[in-house]
Amino acid sequence: MRILLLNGPNLGRLGRRNVAVYGTTTLAQVVEACRTRAAEGGWELTHLQSNHEGAVIDRLEERDYDAVVINPGAWSHYSYALRDALEACDVAVAEVHISAVEEREAFRQTDVVADVSQFRVSGHGVPGYLEAIDWILETADPRQTP
Repeated sequence: MRILLLNGPNLGRLGRRNVAVYGTTTLAQVVEACRTRAAEGGWELTHLQSNHEGAVIDRLEERDYDAVVINPGAWSHYSYALRDALEACDVAVAEVHISAVEEREAFRQTDVVADVSQFRVSGHGVPGYLEAIDWILETADPRQTP
């Protein structure tokens, strides 16, 4: 079983960018923690972070995974293309936001991918990624064919 972990724009700078909001944990540390948690449940985890929306959509179209955990970052507020790609992937999707986006600026309160995510965690910091992995491990059904 394979989990695809996706991180959107600016998340490559975790640990250095706006640490008051996002903390000091780096993306490499997040990925390693997620990989370890997935392995404990018998799953493999692959990861992609990109600042380019098309690269993430292209990765979703590869269809070589059984579940998705995604922190879409700013794309969650406006990317209907990403929303449609997530809907079309036909596997369990868990959405993660490190900060409580619903309590921040008005533009961050719109989430166009929320309705295609079966699980959403917001404002739990970096541990939210592990909550999403745990949800996958507990509830995701493998799809029948890629």
